[in-house]
Amino acid sequence: MDTTLAPMSQIKINDMNSKLSLLEEKQAEALLGGGQKRIDSQHKKGKLTARERLHFLLDEGSFEEIGMFVTHRSTEFGLDREKYLGDGVITGYGKVNGRLIYVFSQDFTVFGGSLSETHAEKICRIMDLAMQNGAPLIGLNDSGGARIQEGVVSLGGYADIFYKNTMASGVIPQLSAIMGPCAGGAVYSPAITDFIMMVENTSYMFVTGPNVVKTVTHEEVTSEELGGASAHSTKSGVTHFSCANEIECINNIKALLSYMPQNCEDDAPSVPYESNGNEKRTALNNIIPESANQPYDIREVIEGTIDEGSFLEVHKNYAENIVVGFARLAGKSIGIVANQPAFLAGVLDNNSSTKAARFVRFCDCFNIPLLVFEDVPGFLPGTDQEWHGIINNGAKLLYAFCEATVPRITVITRKAYGGAYDVMNSKHIGADMNYAWPSAEIAVMGAKGAAEIIFKNEIAAASDPVAKLAEKEKEYIEHFANPYRAAERGYVDEVIKPEDTREKLIKAFKMLENKVAVLPKKKHGNIPL
Repeated sequence: MDTTLAPMSQIKINDMNSKLSLLEEKQAEALLGGGQKRIDSQHKKGKLTARERLHFLLDEGSFEEIGMFVTHRSTEFGLDREKYLGDGVITGYGKVNGRLIYVFSQDFTVFGGSLSETHAEKICRIMDLAMQNGAPLIGLNDSGGARIQEGVVSLGGYADIFYKNTMASGVIPQLSAIMGPCAGGAVYSPAITDFIMMVENTSYMFVTGPNVVKTVTHEEVTSEELGGASAHSTKSGVTHFSCANEIECINNIKALLSYMPQNCEDDAPSVPYESNGNEKRTALNNIIPESANQPYDIREVIEGTIDEGSFLEVHKNYAENIVVGFARLAGKSIGIVANQPAFLAGVLDNNSSTKAARFVRFCDCFNIPLLVFEDVPGFLPGTDQEWHGIINNGAKLLYAFCEATVPRITVITRKAYGGAYDVMNSKHIGADMNYAWPSAEIAVMGAKGAAEIIFKNEIAAASDPVAKLAEKEKEYIEHFANPYRAAERGYVDEVIKPEDTREKLIKAFKMLENKVAVLPKKKHGNIPL
């Protein structure tokens, strides 16, 4: 019998090897989520797994996972016999184009991505780190909702997340990608974040699903019809981007981040820019039609003014009478709000007002200067608009501009009528610089309506009322439908040639880059929600 003892160092090495093997086994188990069978099922639905999404989102090798071995604490309904490392959500930090971000990615292969107490704790932990370190938070949502077996504990987890979303609002950018189901209480976390993206045909959001809708209202509707990407990007405006697939969605997140600072203390990002010494854009001289009633696409004005190919439109398919989005001007990030004459003549209505107000407030939160292109004939009239709150909704946009302290510049390309003139970042509500093209018409209302009121008696007494109206309409146009009366008053700083717009804007934003504006001391304002 050999009684020779192994050296102590050899025992330690063997012991460490076994511990390392155990660690590797657990890591491999965590990487599989709910198992290969469920991963295959995810792929068959046309969806990536939670880890694959992180792979495509983050710079290679930059992801550091936090909470890989967390499991739920539930013992009821058989849950004590079914545990998965990570508990249905992958959390951590990494880099996107070299910039720090925090991220959580829900794993549908584990209990359908349902939210448990520990699942929520992991998300809250990441949110705390994002806030403490001043970096954007990205949520990749793919969840069946609350884990029913946990009851109120799961609901409490949702409320914890909602609270942290609210506390983080305006402090760090928060982006949500809906990459599967997102129903019930789960929808309110994305709703509080700054931007929502959805994937066509594989994602949906709703408070109550098709079965409940059928029971309560007797409506027959599919999940896609009720809360799919198309419905929310065109009808409700809940989602800002509708993406053809998950890769497009992830690329949109990366693009969006490139226009945003890390947090509210940072300046808007910029990219290197070298001027060729000539910023004139002569094509802008030929965009405005001769007839004031003929539409044109405001995107031509935007594209002709900004750095080539830099426009990232937000909410493209919702409230199309106003265009909002990010762009670069001489390399610097700016936010753009523009009336769209090609849709409903560019009028302001309920949806366009709230769409623009939300965007203006985001830009102001994160120090992104605002550029407004104005061609607005007024607010949309009608019982539908009045009964759905055009007064309050129009006031939201007015409030958002009044409150904004970032550099603000307006260019009036054509119509600026009535109260809509005031609302669209006029000098009177704090705009820093206001330019007008020679085609600008700044007046209380359109020439025809104004002539009918001002010269009502003359027109009625004329032998040919139609000819008289045309004469008075022309007279009104000559007196008021131009930018010079406003320029005389100082409401417009300069009337400029369209071709000079880009050069003027570059210089003006440069002049304003150290702007300091302090709002009156208050807890917070009371925006007309």
